[in-house]
Amino acid sequence: MAGLPLLKAVLQVMDGSKAGLILPVMFNPTEYNIERANSYKSTAVPGLGSPLIQFVNGDAATLSMDLFVDDYTDGLSTPDSGILAGPPMPAVLRIEAITALLDIDRQLHAPPHVRFLWGSLRFDAVLEKVGRKITMFHSTGIPARATLSVTFREYKRLSQQLDNPRRESSDKTKRRRITATDTVWSLADREYGDVRGWRQIAAASDVDDPRDLRPGDWVKVPPVEDENAFASPR
Repeated sequence: MAGLPLLKAVLQVMDGSKAGLILPVMFNPTEYNIERANSYKSTAVPGLGSPLIQFVNGDAATLSMDLFVDDYTDGLSTPDSGILAGPPMPAVLRIEAITALLDIDRQLHAPPHVRFLWGSLRFDAVLEKVGRKITMFHSTGIPARATLSVTFREYKRLSQQLDNPRRESSDKTKRRRITATDTVWSLADREYGDVRGWRQIAAASDVDDPRDLRPGDWVKVPPVEDENAFASPR
């Protein structure tokens, strides 16, 4: 609804010994940057005016922003935040809590993965780096105000990437693992809609006798462009 303040951004720890920990951001960022890139390999070919460009892999997206913490402004006790009631965490503890996300977790043997939530933005990531700029201190020398420049790198489990349908392409060869209930014939029926496609799979996989395939074996499923490809050889 127009006129309502935007809820506080939060950092949520997703796994490890601190799974479920929520760190509200005292003040929402004024801006954030998301970057993503791909890696390509250039191959020089004699006689050509420019190299051939071949896709290698996609790089993880990065999210960067500045977070502001301040002991002199009660930025978390407002009822619209929906996150935390009572006094806010002191700035020095908030700095330590966010920076600690870089530390190796004893359960994971790696830093935990986190989720940054703010409005429509949901970013699963690991914290890549933190820069701290302390701009005010208490009389004891303890930081009272700081700006944290943080960078998150997108995190996706292997299973998420393997299940991503964008890795599939009808004009590319696929790799499939034989399961306990699979045969090359059932695989051909599932992939091509025609059991006669087993010949293409066997030939691409250098399999002389499909009955020798065992659960766990990998086979190649080549693309089929010829509508008569499944016809029995004469």
